[in-house]
Amino acid sequence: MTDRTAVKTFLITGVSSGLGQAIARQAIQDGHVVVGTVRREADAAEFRALDAGRAIARILDVTDDEAVLDTVHNIEATVGPIDVVIANAGYGHEGVFEESPLTELRNQFAVNVFGAVSTIKAVLPHLRARRSGHILGITSMGGLMTVPGLAYYHGSKYALEGILETLGKEVAGFGIHVTAVAPGSFRTDWAGRSMIRTDRSIPDYDELMDPVRAHRRAADGNQLGDPEKAAAAILSVIDAANPPAHLVLGSDALRLVRAGRAAVDAEIDTWADLSRTTDSADGAQLPG
Repeated sequence: MTDRTAVKTFLITGVSSGLGQAIARQAIQDGHVVVGTVRREADAAEFRALDAGRAIARILDVTDDEAVLDTVHNIEATVGPIDVVIANAGYGHEGVFEESPLTELRNQFAVNVFGAVSTIKAVLPHLRARRSGHILGITSMGGLMTVPGLAYYHGSKYALEGILETLGKEVAGFGIHVTAVAPGSFRTDWAGRSMIRTDRSIPDYDELMDPVRAHRRAADGNQLGDPEKAAAAILSVIDAANPPAHLVLGSDALRLVRAGRAAVDAEIDTWADLSRTTDSADGAQLPG
């Protein structure tokens, strides 16, 4: 149990299942107050049942900017100052790039990027005024490396990684920490009910995509990562004096992210001479 002087108020989006629920449970167990957002009243009732005093539910669609702002203002006024915001709500999209309609890309970004940004922007003025707080966004190892069949998902998570890293540099002087949490494969609903799959339609991709889709379906529920251990790791980072800007969770994520970044580094090195040919002969021209 956390010392009462260290009790924090958390806002966590998407606590009905998966990592969001695991993080909320761990924070409540540690003695913190958690305001968790869900989409349905049944999920809200289930969340409140975790702890009558510390589990506070709010019905929220994170793609509704005005509702997000109203919810944050209400929390600040009725629950108390938010210390930690975890933008967790999101889902996966699986589909070959050429086969996947643009509507699915827009929907993916609406939740994974704009929903997260809307939540963070609503809380940020309060944290800045208090010169303290911690912002965490649940991205993915898929925001630091790629595999076929997840183009839209990767795009959304790469975008969120870039936004969070930039934000961290902008608010560091205000005593606010920002962490992008990049989980690997965990035993959540991500590859099951939380994934949208575009129907296959172009036979040229069968050899590549059919085994990928079959493997992902078979792996659902058997992933390496334990959500409860992820929650404990995230809570330990929040308590750290100097939390990381990027936190990769899972040995599979470490392996795949390192391999992906090494491949990029190697290609940059291979083409470095060509890269240098584009500089002006007289160097950079600075304003006088």
